Amino acid sequence: MKLTKVVGTIVATQKQEKLEGRKLLVVEDVDAQANPKGTYTVAVDTIGAGVGDVVLTVAGSSARQTDLTRDCPVDASVVGIVDSVEVGGKITFKKKG
Repeated sequence: MKLTKVVGTIVATQKQEKLEGRKLLVVEDVDAQANPKGTYTVAVDTIGAGVGDVVLTVAGSSARQTDLTRDCPVDASVVGIVDSVEVGGKITFKKKG
């Protein structure tokens, strides 16, 4: 699993049939304080995440283990929206709002 932040969306009018109706998000790897690392991935949204959300993503065969992505040609999926991150007993990130 990776800690990432949703930084954009992808619109693809032509795509593989099993991806029809799936929301594609651009996510950027972040550290435990949600600081950007400059590495981007396209991930299928399985939970209703939006731009600005810090999220958990899974890749490889794990990305195809959700109800929405089973048997789909995906390599990354968003599987959780992060409320907070705690490292060493200290809160390093907390969702605003």
